Amino acid sequence: MAKTAADLVKEAKQNVENLTPDQVNEELKNGNATLIDIRESEELTQNGKIAGSVHAPRGMIEFYADETQPYHKPEFDKNKRLILHCAGGGRSAMAATTLKQMGYNNVAHLDGGYKAWKEAGFPVTE
Repeated sequence: MAKTAADLVKEAKQNVENLTPDQVNEELKNGNATLIDIRESEELTQNGKIAGSVHAPRGMIEFYADETQPYHKPEFDKNKRLILHCAGGGRSAMAATTLKQMGYNNVAHLDGGYKAWKEAGFPVTE
């Protein structure tokens, strides 16, 4: 039977570390993590972003994460803590699962995404 997008997100969330906005904020304050924003460029333009986050759209995540690719971004380091976020937490859960498959063992995602971050009262930039 074919799976829906919701099925894929549910499976992904069962296989990755799901962090609350408070947990992400704490890790960022301690300087222990790199926050990766996987939303599309227009989402950042329209809605702002979390200060200090690195933009890596979901469609490019595998290429940015692969050291053998010309698109590789140095922020994608398998020896460091990576926390992904999107708008609501679905795309970031699936992307975190993909990174785990690529050998990233210290990866998590912001459950609830940018929306949960803003609702928790944490700062964003325009």
